[in-house]
Amino acid sequence: MVKYIEKKYVKENLPKRVQDSNKSSYGRILNIAGSVYFPGAAYMSSISALKTGAGYVTLSCPDSIINSIASISPEITYLNRNKIMELIDTYNVISIGCGLGINDVSTKLTEDVILTLNENQKIVLDADALNILALYDKKPQIKNSIITPHPKELSRLLNVEIIDILNNREKYARIASQTFDCITVLKGHNTIVTDGDDLYINTTGNSALAKAGSGDVLTGIISAMLAQGSDLINAAILGVFIHGLAGDIASEKLTQYSVLAVDVIDNIPKALSNILFED
Repeated sequence: MVKYIEKKYVKENLPKRVQDSNKSSYGRILNIAGSVYFPGAAYMSSISALKTGAGYVTLSCPDSIINSIASISPEITYLNRNKIMELIDTYNVISIGCGLGINDVSTKLTEDVILTLNENQKIVLDADALNILALYDKKPQIKNSIITPHPKELSRLLNVEIIDILNNREKYARIASQTFDCITVLKGHNTIVTDGDDLYINTTGNSALAKAGSGDVLTGIISAMLAQGSDLINAAILGVFIHGLAGDIASEKLTQYSVLAVDVIDNIPKALSNILFED
């Protein structure tokens, strides 16, 4: 089955907000992201989750970049990477990979996190977490997971030429979901979401999103949907639609040339308002 993602569906399936609630009502995300050379990825994947309704976001990044991120976003909390395995069970959603880098430490950390997840936790894997998975000879199945590759990352994961991915996006997105037992979000124009059987094609977004940091924002939005109670497939469907719509709204003012990833973040509230209140 192939379906196009429409606003009516997204509106009907947005996580509900209730007045008698607190930050824990809307989930706790542990975002393992960032490195010395990619602090922006850590910031954008964290703040976009908060902007999309997550109640609590903890960022685990190198200590050396905490002050720079905290200075622009005091809402984010922090966790030393040496404490991750000790406290991981206190979070219901884990996101990992944005700007993480590939080295012995990040590779072991990614492996440890995947092996430690309990049945009640959900995980979003992006960027370098996917590149680390691609190093495995035997591909692991990862329960309760969403992967968000662009075509090059998917070509590494499946050991398939990128031209084949581009020419057969639906086929290889399904294969990825079947291989890893996950939801696959294959990014690009008309982003694809699939569980290996059913397939959904996004109807929002434009070339403005083809810019550094855009994927980090998407990871945060999807994580926020999971944190607030969406199931895996709906979190991915809602996430790509909101992300694309925020890019569309930003480009109306800034043009598709000049939108930055932070402009997409700034327009998440307008995208949500459009979904909730405009026909």
